[in-house]
Amino acid sequence: MKRRQFGVIGLGRFGSAMASTLSQLGHDVIGVDGNEDRVRQVADLITSAVQLDATDGKALRAAGLQDVDVAVVSIGENIESSVMAVMLLQEIGVKTVIAKAVTPLHARILEKLGVSRVVFPEREMAVRLAHSLVLPNVIDYVEMSGDYSIVEIPAPPPFIGRTLKQLELRPRWGLTLIAIKRRSSPAEPLVTTVAPLADELIREGDVLALLGANDRIGQLDKLIG
Repeated sequence: MKRRQFGVIGLGRFGSAMASTLSQLGHDVIGVDGNEDRVRQVADLITSAVQLDATDGKALRAAGLQDVDVAVVSIGENIESSVMAVMLLQEIGVKTVIAKAVTPLHARILEKLGVSRVVFPEREMAVRLAHSLVLPNVIDYVEMSGDYSIVEIPAPPPFIGRTLKQLELRPRWGLTLIAIKRRSSPAEPLVTTVAPLADELIREGDVLALLGANDRIGQLDKLIG
C-alpha cells in the first residue's frame, strides 16, 4: 500500500483517533490543534503534532499542510473555525478535504464549499449501533442506501459444508457474497478471499461479507439466531 500524507485539523476525540489510526496504518500524519494538551497527547503517536490556529493560513503552510494528500477537518464545536479551515486548506492547494459536521446547516455549508466528503461521526455511529441491536449476529455493517447494506455475518449453520453453487445465494436469498474471511487456525489472522469462486466450500467459523436488501439480511440473521 502506497504511503500517503494526511493532515488532521482538530485533535479532539474524533480527530486524535483518526490521526493515530492513520499513523498505525503506516501513513504520515500532521496533526494540528490550538489546544496544547491535545497536541501533547498525540505527539508520540503521529509524524508531526503542531499547536496552531487553524484559521491562520500562514500557520497551516508553515506546518506543511499544503503538501498533504488528504486533509480531515474535525473541528466540530466551532462552525466558523471549521468553515475557515476548509477554505484555507483549499486556498493553499489541498485537493481532498474531508470535514466533520455537527448540524445539517453545517453540512450544507461544507457541501457548498465543495469538500470531498462530509461526515457525521455521532450519527453514523448511532446508525451502526441501531442496526447491531436489530441484527444481533451482524459483526459489521455499512449502509449503501436506505434499503441496501453490506454486512459481515458469521456463516449460518445450514451453510457450513456446502459450496456457493449449492447455496444459490442470489436466487434464494437475493444476496451477493463479496468476500469470505477465514482463519486456518485459532492462532492465525483472518485471511480474506474476495469474490470467491462457485466451488468454494463454506467452513465453520467463516465470516461472510454480503450485499443485499436489509429485509433479506434480516432473514439471514434470524437463521443464525
